[in-house]
Amino acid sequence: MYTPPPFKPDRAASLAFAEARGFGTVCAWDGNKPIASLLPFYLTFANDGTPLAAFHLARHNPLVNLADATSSWLLAISGADAYVSPDWYVSPDQVPTWLYQAVHLTGTVRKLSDDELALQIDTLSAKFENWLLPKPPWTSAKMTAGRLDAMKKAIVGLVMTVEEVEGSFKLNQHKSETDYAAVAGSLALQADAGAQQVAQLMRDARPNAFVNEEAFTNETSRLERNVP
Repeated sequence: MYTPPPFKPDRAASLAFAEARGFGTVCAWDGNKPIASLLPFYLTFANDGTPLAAFHLARHNPLVNLADATSSWLLAISGADAYVSPDWYVSPDQVPTWLYQAVHLTGTVRKLSDDELALQIDTLSAKFENWLLPKPPWTSAKMTAGRLDAMKKAIVGLVMTVEEVEGSFKLNQHKSETDYAAVAGSLALQADAGAQQVAQLMRDARPNAFVNEEAFTNETSRLERNVP
């Protein structure tokens, strides 16, 4: 992944982003062309601290035959993204750009045993069922034994031993505070949810860029309250 220094997150931030997102595109080379699939995943860590990305695929997915514990795979995770118009900057002579967050995990992938797959199914579902709280979580125990066994036979559990972690959090960090705040403000006004999310990420990353804006807003509110 090409990442200019201003946009490069540290390893811990990249892994935290990947785990929080929990959904990405896994890709491998079959000798002639790349093969890819979208899938949910979760991260754990080996005893030596090596990250492990666990997921599963349909048994007939061509990627399954490429999981030889030797070949290198890529798991690409993307977050919110947004287009930025040059008109939104205070400074002149700007160009269009795109802001985004993304992380690439690279490593070898092996198949899981039946016992490991059972644990993976429960761990993966628990991760995302927790997003729906206070809804009572779904668990595999709610399925009949026959149906659960049939489901397990239809998939293959896999785990990536992550050997390389790369991230790019491109949020205009290299721009002046004036331009940074102006772009974030314009993004916040867009109807697109991705643009609004990027605007909030920018505010969280550089809160000092918005101090004057907040002071102006507070003073305006104070004056409005004092108007007869």
